[in-house]
Amino acid sequence: MATETSDRKQFFKRLRNKEAAEPEEMSFMGHLEALRWHLMRSVIVWLVAAIIIFLFRNWVYDNIILAPSSQDFITYKSLCDFGHWLGAGESLCMPPVKIKFLVTQVNGTFTSALTIAMIGAVIIAFPYIFWELWRFIKPALSAKEKKYARGSIFWVSLCFFLGAAFGYYLLAPFTFNFLASFTLGSSGAIEYQPSINDYIDSLTNLILGCGIAFELPILAYVLGKIGLITSGFLRRYAKYAFVLILLISAIITPSPDITSQIIVAIPLLILYWISILLVASVDRRKAKEEKEWS
Repeated sequence: MATETSDRKQFFKRLRNKEAAEPEEMSFMGHLEALRWHLMRSVIVWLVAAIIIFLFRNWVYDNIILAPSSQDFITYKSLCDFGHWLGAGESLCMPPVKIKFLVTQVNGTFTSALTIAMIGAVIIAFPYIFWELWRFIKPALSAKEKKYARGSIFWVSLCFFLGAAFGYYLLAPFTFNFLASFTLGSSGAIEYQPSINDYIDSLTNLILGCGIAFELPILAYVLGKIGLITSGFLRRYAKYAFVLILLISAIITPSPDITSQIIVAIPLLILYWISILLVASVDRRKAKEEKEWS
């Protein structure tokens, strides 16, 4: 009798250990609940960043938002110094940019401050938001997929910030310089006074657009791992990709300036070929694994 009781206890102990080791699959509502908490934490971090930016809105506006429209911006100065170093004189020095912003709404400045805070918070909180997204997706991945995805948060964040920096430090100065110096007619009757909201929207579109566009290699790598694309596919449709890149460049740049569009198109083309190299490495790894299994 004692032996039977002991065996029964051992059976239930093993059963409990098995249930702990192999939990039941989460239901659809369970997934929604988990996603809700991931989104809530992301919103909280974004909101904290937005509040901080709003509290320091004057400093952010003077030193970050307004900087690409100033002649003292680091890009203008660096290009001018580079031209002097090459012995090209003032050929690379851009003309002074003088922009007086116009506010046409009663709540115009307040709306602009909110826009700066919200968009700036998205940029600052991007790594954490992606990390929360990764925590939601990670349980559904196999051990092999998790291994391949190691370091993804770092690389996705790096590509985003590189693209944002490209849009802010290189594309924005050329765009605003072109728009400010562009004239219509010779009478001088037209005074260039863009609205502050239009300027902020253009700047944030450049930064976010370039940040997202620079995720191309990461996206290609993931699609290559899944098996949706191959390096041969990317090479075969490179000419169509070139046309698509030109269209994306025209969308990102708010001006019809061909120089700004070329400035965007060149790094996107480079990123496209980097994507081909990354997918080619994935193809070689897959071929090697198939050969080992055969």
